[in-house]
Amino acid sequence: MKPTEPGSAAIRFGEAAPGRGAHRFSHEAMATVFEVHSVHADARYAAQAARAAFDLVDRLEQDLSRFIENSDVSRVSHLAAGQSTRVSPWTMECLEIAWHLYRLTGGAFDVSVGSGLERLELVAEEFAVHAREGGARLDLGGIGKGYAVGRMAELMEEWEIPHALVHGGYSSVLALEAPPGQDGWPLTLSAPGNARVLARLSACRRAFSASGLRKGAHILDPRTGLSLQQRTAAWVAVSAGAGYHEDGPSPAAVADALSTAFMILRTEEVAQLCRRSPEIEAWLVPVPTDEGQTPVLVHLAAPAPGGG
Repeated sequence: MKPTEPGSAAIRFGEAAPGRGAHRFSHEAMATVFEVHSVHADARYAAQAARAAFDLVDRLEQDLSRFIENSDVSRVSHLAAGQSTRVSPWTMECLEIAWHLYRLTGGAFDVSVGSGLERLELVAEEFAVHAREGGARLDLGGIGKGYAVGRMAELMEEWEIPHALVHGGYSSVLALEAPPGQDGWPLTLSAPGNARVLARLSACRRAFSASGLRKGAHILDPRTGLSLQQRTAAWVAVSAGAGYHEDGPSPAAVADALSTAFMILRTEEVAQLCRRSPEIEAWLVPVPTDEGQTPVLVHLAAPAPGGG
């Protein structure tokens, strides 16, 4: 389960929201509220595009939710040793991304939540999942919203609405082209437990994700099963260039998974990953040492070209 609760850590819009031709559409799915913000001269056309994006989310939820009987994820979680099941291309892609992030983070991101991801084998060319052993239990809560946001943004581009931003519950965000006349969509990173703004950003062609814990909460390290409380929030940004989905994994899904993993990994491990991957940027909030201490924001990114 993604260690994010409503109000614990968020990515919200700044004061300078777009004006003329701006539209905002909302839809409940995946136990949260998805929104499409777009700038387009035709309001009815913009609404139709948003509706198509929300229909897509609903279809994805039917495949990816562990709470829906006979969903792809539910069937995989009930496989006995030697059994296989077919899944949708969307589910297969999401699982492939999850496997990639599992390896990249050394198991800190694990959609099996420690139940044994290695027990499963992905047969991508057949859109099938095979159980080498039984007992693997999947929960895509740490990547599903990001994957859905990425697919929604891709659909907005197919509808030729490039000036758009999509988010799922303010914890998974993908910004496409900036509103006309602006250099990006204004976003803020809000401190866990209150509305304190820790950073103001301008987003264009970037995906963001937030993970966080309310006061006194803990998360489990899937590698050990032990409880951790080394930081209260983590935000991740991943670059999303033009045609991003054709060139590799959805940046929104990657950001979603990494913000979960970055709640668990040591700061130096996060820093090393950012140094190796210039498209990734992170912001961490360590657990305060004193009651009432102002949250400290640690920013990690690859050195700028030509820098030291």
